[in-house]
Formats: sequence, structure tokens, C-alpha cells
Amino acid sequence: MEPILELREVGYSYHSLNGETKTLENVSFSIQPGEFTAIVGPSGCGKSTLLSLICGLLTVEEGEILINSSHIGYMLQRDHLLEWRSVYRNAILGLELQHALTPSAGAYVQKMLKTYGLGDFQQAYPSSLSGGMRQRVALIRTLALEPELLLLDEPFSALDYQTRLEVSDDIGTIIQQEKKTALLVTHDLSEAISLGDRVIVLSHRPATVQTILPIHFEEEAGGKRLSPLSRRNAMEFPGYFNQIWKEIRGNG
Repeated sequence: MEPILELREVGYSYHSLNGETKTLENVSFSIQPGEFTAIVGPSGCGKSTLLSLICGLLTVEEGEILINSSHIGYMLQRDHLLEWRSVYRNAILGLELQHALTPSAGAYVQKMLKTYGLGDFQQAYPSSLSGGMRQRVALIRTLALEPELLLLDEPFSALDYQTRLEVSDDIGTIIQQEKKTALLVTHDLSEAISLGDRVIVLSHRPATVQTILPIHFEEEAGGKRLSPLSRRNAMEFPGYFNQIWKEIRGNG
């Protein structure tokens, strides 16, 4: 199967009047359709820069990025809902901007809102929603454009710890049910393990791929995936956490 995303020896540097700062060096990995991959690494190693290169906000200086899809969704750290628009009108904003709000697209948004617990809030305004509900609206707004590859840039970092657990569980389940390919950047190791099929560990700056760790849980052997919250309670979870922590700490 052809990868939906492939990075080949990607490098990038930031340039200023004080000189050049090498951020990424020889970063190589690929992602298969339907896979959920998480990227972790030392603080400031260039994780978000990597996402910016993949979605085209920055231009690759070295190597190449191959994307076998023309439909990419990007979910940011904050929900950026417009307070003067209703939940439904926030969810269709991307469709409106791309002149793609057809009756079927609008019906798809309404179906997702109902499926994921927001059906009774379609005409409500963001100020009346909890932080978790706001993030669900933001995800549905992104999914409304039917991206084949979903980029998640620490989408839960603005939430308090309890809400973060609930929302990561919600969003992980939604992405799984919608059968989306996802790439998550996070500094939360527990989040990466609870959501990912694989965890890519980046080294200290200039970042390169230090290790790629497949995540397997015995209870998933029958093909049914555990929820992110159930993964956190599985017996394998502490071992993965300690292994990744040692990789990061030993390199940082």
C-alpha cells in the first residue's frame, strides 16, 4: 500500500540577523492510510515546525515531503470558534470559505453534530459550550471538508487536565470511527500512547528521528481498538511510557 505521507531526509533551518538555527535534520518516516501516528520529543525540538512543513506553511529546505492526497485538515491548539456564529454555522465555516456548502455537505455536518453529542446545541453559541464541546465542534469543522490526512498540533494543550483526558478520548474515538489518517504532535507522552498506532520520538534540536515505536495492546489482538482512556489503564501502558521517557530524557 502506498503511504499517504512520506518524508525523505527533511531538513529545515530558521534564519535571522544573528545567523542560522538548524531545527530539523534528515527526518524520514512514512504514514499509511488509516494510521494514527503521534510525534513526541524534547521541548523546542521542532515538532510544530514539522507540521508546518507538511501542510505547506513553510518550505522544505532539504529533502522532500510526498503527500498522496489533496485533502489535508489542520487542527490547531485552540478551537478558534467565532463567538457570533452558532455551533452549526461554526462547523460549516470551512465549507463556506471553500464554496463547498452543498445540501449533502450540510447534512453530513448535522449528522456528525448529532452523532458526537452536539445535536441539541446546533443553534447555541460557543460561549455556552464547555471546553471539550468546543474542541469537538472544531474537529467537526475540520472533518466537514473530508480530509484524507488530519494534522493535529497539540489540540488539547489549552484545556485543563480533566477536560483534556475527556476530549482526547472523544476526539480519538471520532477519528477512529470516521476512519481518518492522523498525525498528532504532542508533548504529552500519555496522550501519544493512548491515541497512536505508532509513536515517533524526535531527538534534541536539530531534530532527527530517534526511534519509531509501534504501540500494541493485548486486548486489541482481536481487532477491536481500545478507547484512549482504556489504553491508559492497560497493563502495557506504563512500559511504553517509561520507554519513551527514557528515549527523550537520554537525548535531551
